Amino acid sequence: MIELKNIYKTYGRGTVNELSLFENFSLSINDGDFISVVGSNGSGKTSMLNMICGSIPIDSGEIIINGTDVNKMKEFRRYRKIGRVYQNPAMGTCPSMTILENMAMADNKGKLFGLTPGTPKKRIPYYKELLSTLGLGLENKLNVLVGQLSGGQRQAMALLMTSMSPIDFLILDEHTAALDPKTAETIMRLTDEIVKEKGLTTIMVTHNLLFSLEYGNRLIMMHEGEAILDISGEEKKNASTDDLLALFNKISLERGN
Repeated sequence: MIELKNIYKTYGRGTVNELSLFENFSLSINDGDFISVVGSNGSGKTSMLNMICGSIPIDSGEIIINGTDVNKMKEFRRYRKIGRVYQNPAMGTCPSMTILENMAMADNKGKLFGLTPGTPKKRIPYYKELLSTLGLGLENKLNVLVGQLSGGQRQAMALLMTSMSPIDFLILDEHTAALDPKTAETIMRLTDEIVKEKGLTTIMVTHNLLFSLEYGNRLIMMHEGEAILDISGEEKKNASTDDLLALFNKISLERGN
């Protein structure tokens, strides 16, 4: 479970660009939730992810993960239980390394390499088996540099790699935004399969309203650092893109945006 309690965050404090984004913001993310987060640019979606992961500090409040206050925990330590896939496919893999080397690196996340081979031969059949589940033929290209793959192939690999080691939480930061519609559909299908198979608590920021309604059990709309909509169950199933757009436009007009 992830709890954000009474979060305050101001950017550019003391400058002409000062922006108080979060003021007494609280949110609970239950174990097993697959939450789609939508909202306009600057609404606080990615900032919320960054605060959870430790990429940016909060001014005050508490971030509690599995019962532990992680405010003073370093980012790399939080990632022992968190996997994250970014918008840019290049950020989740190492382009100058082969597919095999990338898989071995993900396989050894949080472990000491010591003097053992970086790409143990005995693990190759396992890597091939995992890659075959993607349906992209990557299991036959182990010695190909990842930088030579398409964006969709790299994003599929990033998804697979981030879930290879035991994690509790999956953070998806607009991970289909840079892909064409067909590839985005493929990546979302793979995402859903991995989330269900691993039983991961997942937070997915997306601008795709169709994806936000089709996937997950809960939907949150952010606006100016607030969760102005939080629906789940039948309420989410019965919602439509028209409903989301109508609410977004209503709030924008009321607040002069």
